[in-house]
Amino acid sequence: MMKKTSGAWRTAVLVSASILGTLLLLSGFVYAVRDVLYPASSLAGLPAAPDAAERAGRETVSLDVTALGDSLAKGTGDDTGSGFARRVVDLLTKQGAKSKLVNNLGINGLTTKELLPMLEEPGVQYALKQAGVILLSIGANDLFDDGQQLETRTEIPTEKELEKAIEGASTNLVKIVKRLHEINPEAQLVYIGLYNPFSDMEQLKEAGDDAVARWNAVAMEAMASLKGGRVAPTADLFTLRAPSYLSGDHFHPNGTGYQAIAERIVQGIAIP
Repeated sequence: MMKKTSGAWRTAVLVSASILGTLLLLSGFVYAVRDVLYPASSLAGLPAAPDAAERAGRETVSLDVTALGDSLAKGTGDDTGSGFARRVVDLLTKQGAKSKLVNNLGINGLTTKELLPMLEEPGVQYALKQAGVILLSIGANDLFDDGQQLETRTEIPTEKELEKAIEGASTNLVKIVKRLHEINPEAQLVYIGLYNPFSDMEQLKEAGDDAVARWNAVAMEAMASLKGGRVAPTADLFTLRAPSYLSGDHFHPNGTGYQAIAERIVQGIAIP
């Protein structure tokens, strides 16, 4: 009787062990499959992927451009018609930013005095408010009269004459910059610094260099006081490259010159 009972127990134990082993194998297999399909701990500690709301917020950040000011803002001298405004948009887009040209409000011959009342026009304000980047080019006509003042005069302007021109125009520039910031305080406002288009003409080089240096110093001071304000310097670009960067009128940039200016502008723009 004991031998039969002992044999029964051994049989029961073996069967139980066999069943338990099978269950363990099955649970291990299920766990392994789950681990492959749904890995959990391998990404622990890494930043979470942005949710839909966050991604949508990033996608709405734009660097749409509005340009305003004188003939350089308009792109005069560029055979392609792009000027620096469209070239800036192209460069920003190539860098992955969302950007388009909202409007180009450049006008040939425009002075600082003439630009001030334009800023109160509803259409102009609308274009400025739609922009993430405002490109401002103004001041050259105040100093050089669209290239005619120095080219047609028999005498080089005196220091007093240049000082007077700079003094009046700089007061207007400060007002312009302040008003632009009031109209669109969130935009990146970029002032395109002046260059001396006569740097390769010996009789006009010194006077032109002096006027440009004085004016750019005023612009730097005006822009430094603004959040998001900056100056894109261009004087150095044209000092040694005037013949290859200027159009046939020897005042406005050609396509190559505008491309160099656009690249300089983009270097100072904050891209989200």
